[in-house]
Amino acid sequence: VIRAKVVGKKLMKDGPFGTMRYTVKQMKMYRGFQIMPQVQYIYTEASESLCGVKLEVNKYQYLITGRVYEGKVYTGLCNWYEKWDRLTLSQRKGLNHRYHLGCGCKIRPCYYLPCFATSKNECIWTDMLYNFGHSGYQAKHYACIQRVEGYCSWYRGWAPPDKTIINATDP
Repeated sequence: VIRAKVVGKKLMKDGPFGTMRYTVKQMKMYRGFQIMPQVQYIYTEASESLCGVKLEVNKYQYLITGRVYEGKVYTGLCNWYEKWDRLTLSQRKGLNHRYHLGCGCKIRPCYYLPCFATSKNECIWTDMLYNFGHSGYQAKHYACIQRVEGYCSWYRGWAPPDKTIINATDP
């Protein structure tokens, strides 16, 4: 999980349909230090119909998630990628302070009712009921974290501070 700016791209001819290699300037890494401390390239399928993502060069900073395979970072439509300035305050705080508290938790998507957690380390993700996915209210404003008792549940924290209140803080 990184925050990066795309500074170049190149169509690679490996594979039957090609792979796009994006050159990135990594701003910050949130997860994956042990596997790959610095990311220089992000690979994706060249075609969106094969789940490849299209990132713009020298325009935006992105939050990019993916997986490492044979020393390369791959991302696709099933991974979370977003322009940094489109993330909510809760998502940015989640990346820096909350999401790591849920590393022992599993998020179970709920596509239709009824939905039940099958173990204490699951959070039921209901954004999928309304086809919102990563852009749904739950994804934008909550984090699945593990509580002291060992159970996982959704945590919102405080709403953004009211600018009319002096010394308002968000835990």
